[in-house]
Amino acid sequence: MSRTLLAQAVALATAGAGLALPSLAQADFINDSKATLELRNFYFNRDLRNSAPGSQAKREEWAQGFILKAESGFTEGTIGFGVDAYAGLGVKLSSSDDRAGSNLLPNSYGSEGSDEYSEAAVAAKVRLSKTVAKVGGLMPKLPVVSSGDARLLPQVFNGAMLTSQEIAGLTVNAGQLREVNYRDSTDMQKMRINTATYTQKNFPLAESNRFNFIGGDYKFNQDNTAVGLWYSELQDIYDQKLLQLTHNQAVGAWKLGAVFGYFDSDENGRQLAGKIDNDLTSLMLSANTGAHTFRLGYQHSDGDNPFPFLQETDPAISSYLQILDFTRAGERSWQARYDLNFASYGVPGLNAFVRYVRGDEFKVGNVDGKEWERDLDISYTIQEGTLKNLAFRWRNAMVRSNASIGDLDENRLIVSYTIPLL
Repeated sequence: MSRTLLAQAVALATAGAGLALPSLAQADFINDSKATLELRNFYFNRDLRNSAPGSQAKREEWAQGFILKAESGFTEGTIGFGVDAYAGLGVKLSSSDDRAGSNLLPNSYGSEGSDEYSEAAVAAKVRLSKTVAKVGGLMPKLPVVSSGDARLLPQVFNGAMLTSQEIAGLTVNAGQLREVNYRDSTDMQKMRINTATYTQKNFPLAESNRFNFIGGDYKFNQDNTAVGLWYSELQDIYDQKLLQLTHNQAVGAWKLGAVFGYFDSDENGRQLAGKIDNDLTSLMLSANTGAHTFRLGYQHSDGDNPFPFLQETDPAISSYLQILDFTRAGERSWQARYDLNFASYGVPGLNAFVRYVRGDEFKVGNVDGKEWERDLDISYTIQEGTLKNLAFRWRNAMVRSNASIGDLDENRLIVSYTIPLL
């Protein structure tokens, strides 16, 4: 695939709804359609501070991404039909053999790879009452599987998914994912367990073409409280149960919040990654007043193994950060975070946060493991005028660890501009 693919997809998004068959050209199908083109410019620099002599010293790349997303409305009638489409193009601006491997581009240390790569996905959808089914390219955002979007292009799955809201306050989701297009890949592949923190000494790379999930949440107390129950399995590798509780409460000028999650994970089927035993507890408390939000988090990854999740997805845990996730076997972590919204000081669109997380209680061989990460994130989006929606973001992180990841310093500079097409 090449730039031609993206050009064709843009043309389809801008004109496709109007070219639908007469029987489908109903008001809801056309008027509820939307399409955007995001231009994402991404600079990535990771300093591998304690790299061994002769090994990679840093990962540094610069790339330009084009992300098209188009969603139609539904045709009128008892059963409505529609279609969603996605196309992405990544273009290398700067790289080299000794600086590759940032996950912005399909390359690795020793080979900077091709100058561009692209991908595309289409999903058909059907609506009956308040239930929607989708088949094809999916980017789910659920507690047990959340498509990652932390690099140049997003992660995309192929599969089927059903979302039902027939009962007031209750949302139920169920589905099966069959394959995944990773963020730095051009093709669909089997799904893998996270390898960054998962040790598979006696097993090959664990892969599966079945990820099944079912669950949902019920909101009550004027939507201030929610209870979620979920079950998922990466077939023949692991299965997972999740209990999630969220609550928000106004107290005078303050808005208090709490998010609690408990994951129970075990091996599944043929046990392609061996025995798995992990119970993870995640808690995040928040307090907001005006421009200021204060957060305290706690996470404990208890058991004989690290916490399992699909590679490159964003798990619904409190200590999943820019670099680390603090999910090693036995690891306990504490977090402090402060957010500031500058709109209260006359600068709408400017936001910043700083956070610090420290983890311990895990083993590195026979040594007691310890690690910490400090993140600083500043973003600004132009609110009006010719350059409205032009966004700038700087993400800075420091990691100090006596585990395999070692010491790291990282900067990410992201400039994005979203153009509405429909």
